[in-house]
Formats: sequence, C-alpha cells, structure tokens
Amino acid sequence: MNAARRLVFRLALGFVALAATGRAHDPGISTAQGELLSDALLLVTGFAPADVEQLLPPELRRDTAWTQAEFDAVRDRLLALAPQLWEVRAGEARLTPSETRAELLPGDNVSFRAVYALGAEHAPLTLRALKIGDLPSGHRQFVIVADVRGSVLVKKLLKAEDAAVALPLATVEHVAGLTAASPPASPPPPGAGPSEAATWWEFIKLGAHHIWTGYDHLLFLVALLVVCRSFRACVVIITSFTLAHSITLALAALDVVSLPPRLVEPVIAASIVLVGVENLLRRGAEPRGRWVLTFALGLMHGFGFAGVLRDLGLGRDGGSVVMPLLTFNLGVELGQIAVAAILLPGLLWLRCNEKFVTRGVPAISVLVVLAGMFWLIQRTVLG
Repeated sequence: MNAARRLVFRLALGFVALAATGRAHDPGISTAQGELLSDALLLVTGFAPADVEQLLPPELRRDTAWTQAEFDAVRDRLLALAPQLWEVRAGEARLTPSETRAELLPGDNVSFRAVYALGAEHAPLTLRALKIGDLPSGHRQFVIVADVRGSVLVKKLLKAEDAAVALPLATVEHVAGLTAASPPASPPPPGAGPSEAATWWEFIKLGAHHIWTGYDHLLFLVALLVVCRSFRACVVIITSFTLAHSITLALAALDVVSLPPRLVEPVIAASIVLVGVENLLRRGAEPRGRWVLTFALGLMHGFGFAGVLRDLGLGRDGGSVVMPLLTFNLGVELGQIAVAAILLPGLLWLRCNEKFVTRGVPAISVLVVLAGMFWLIQRTVLG
C-alpha cells in the first residue's frame, strides 16, 4: 500500500469514528446570570441537555431531546439538584436558597433559579460552582452578575480548577444603596473580578477547542478543501466560510435573526451531505463557484455557533451576549485556520497524484455523505 492509499485509509477510519461520536452541538459551556439586590442575590443557571444528563442518575439520562412530560417526570430530582449547584457565602457564612425553581427552556435547555437572602449585615460575596467537576473535561461556566439597574459588577469564565468568583465588600455595599429608581451614581470600585481581556481570552480558547471537537464542522471543511487544486482556491474557500460566520454572528448579536437549534442542526448535517454529493458528481474536479456555496452554507454553520451560546441564556437579561459571541467566534476561526494549515500541505500534495483524484477523493466524499446522513438522521428522526 503506497503512501497516498495509506493516508486515504486513515482518513476513512477517522471519518467513521467522527460519525460514531458526533452529536448536536454542545458548546461545553453553561451560564449563570446573577442579579444582586439590596437584600438578595438572584442566580439563574442554564445548562445544555447533555450536561444536565451528566448531573442526573444514569437511569434518568436520555440520548434524545426532552419533552415537557419527560421533564416533569424528573422535575423533583432537578429541584433537589438546584441548591447543590452553587456554594454562596457572605463572608464566612454559607447561604441557603430561600427559593428554587427548574424550567425547560426552548431548545431543551434547563434553567435553574435560586434566590439567596443576604440579610441586613453586608459582607463580601463568594460564588463557587460545585458541579463543574462532574461535567465533561474542559467544561466552562460563564458567570455574570449585575446590579438592579443592569450594570455589570463581575463576569468570569469558570473552570474546574478555578470555580469561584468574588464580589468584594465595597461592591456589595454599593449595590445595597441602589434601587431601580435610583439616580445615576458612580460605579462600584473596579477589581471585583478578572480583567476584561482575561475573560475575552478564555472565550477565544473555548472557541478554538470547540472547533477542534466540532466534528461536523471539521468534516464540512475537509469536504470543501479536498477538491481544491491550488492554495489560492483553498484560501478563497476558507475566507468565504469565515466571512459567513462573522455576518451570522453580527446578526445574532444584534438580535436581527434568530434560528432554533432544531432547524440549524439538521441543516448543518444536510450541508455536509450536499457538499459530499457535489464532490462525487464532479468526479474529483474542483467545482466552479464553490465559494458561493461555501458562503451560503457557512451562514448556517455560523448560526450553529451563535445558537449554542444564546440558547443557554447569554444576553437574555442584558447585553452580555456580544462579547462572548464575538470572542468565541474569533477562537473558532483561529482554530479553523490552524486545522487548515495542517491539512492543506498534505491535501495539495495528494492532489498531484492522479490516483488520489480519481479514487481517493470519491472514497472520501462517500464517507462524507455517509457521515452527514448519519448526523441528519440523528438530528431529525432520532432527535
């Protein structure tokens, strides 16, 4: 077996593995939005369905979307889980929630609401995520706490090894003097949390990690590039895909267009099938105007990335969605460029071999179609 055939064989095994493990986008992130009042802290935590399943006993876990009836059947378990999500301390005293609630949101995401009474004595607050270590490795939890007027007091991207966020005494005292009708006042002292740049960087890293584990997006990119005959053609394809993502995220961030995951995810799978079929029909030749198709389908892939953050609740009670969306997408694009930089030299070298064009490209395209069909069935019939 020559080098080209060995590479094609390895790619085939890889694509089979991707199809077996692929599932609708779980961004590996959950959210917690807090509102600090003069006498209480309201904390709303949102999880993707796959993450909630990890927090339930094995016999209650599901591989498909929840119906309202199925959610109601485990509501008591979820209500029992709600007080265990966070350790909230006012100084040295640990607070217990005076009210808890669990809701099934659109997109099957689960929202937990908890209210912590603060009492008359002011003390610095510390919030620690207790369940982040029980979720898949690399999971992140984006926490943003605002005052009664919506001014952001602290935001941080938590991880298992750094799962706490603090609000100093000066910030708590500042909020205690505010009401919804308060006139404009000077903001609380800075330093309640990490710098803006640090939070941005965490979202960039998360976006890069997501594209590296976003097997459907990677397979779509490979299907696009495998028929390119030149470096210039590859650059045009990648640029079209990147530009489409940017437009989609701008529309999502400005609330101009919002599409449900139940529509976006099957279309992404169908786009993989479409590109694979076109490769087969062209018999390995580079399709003319491929960048137009790439741009159009890239818009939908961008909605996939935007939706995974928005559906978890970012920006629902304020304008906090723009920074996570843009920096997350920047990480996605940087991760995509890194993948392309690794793939391109090998693909362009293989394109010089006529047997790869006549046999290898069709073989890869068949596997692309099969993987796309698997995901399409998983996200429609089985979803």
